Amino acid sequence: MRRLYTRRGDLGETDLLGERVAKDDPRIDLIGELDETTSVLGLARSMSKSERGNQILIDIQRDLYRVMADLAFVTDTRPPGYETSAEWVERIETLTDQLTSEVELPRQFVLPGETQASAALDVARAVVRRAERQAVHLYRTKVITNEHVVGYLNRLSSLLFVLARFVEAEQGAHAEQAKQST
Repeated sequence: MRRLYTRRGDLGETDLLGERVAKDDPRIDLIGELDETTSVLGLARSMSKSERGNQILIDIQRDLYRVMADLAFVTDTRPPGYETSAEWVERIETLTDQLTSEVELPRQFVLPGETQASAALDVARAVVRRAERQAVHLYRTKVITNEHVVGYLNRLSSLLFVLARFVEAEQGAHAEQAKQST
């Protein structure tokens, strides 16, 4: 039987791809926040009835695994294709713009909870914002050197906001929210 544990982390260390580090290393924190994001996105996907929204979420989850790989590699061990790029940021911008043009955004602050799926997307957005703050700190202190990681996370939080509103609109929740705010 294959074991899921190695006992190598029992003294508080873990592996990045190229070096052994403490489990409280800030890169491990950031990777953990992105892992939490992918889990919350999976929760949102399991609750959503939106085919299009769910495909977007799958794509984002796959992207986040690639971002985590980018962060886990020590620079000189990173193979080509594992670096978050400007094209990734542009792709998220384009998708955000497309969804924004298709859904009417509320004119007031949004209270999460119109639907279970959109509430989970709002939680994911908040987790991404926390990860972004950590990435900014790591970038400013030169622990990570890829500026596109920060840009990707910044755009991703915007995409998750509009995607939550898109999912709500597909389920008719926006009209209900508008009535309640007047």
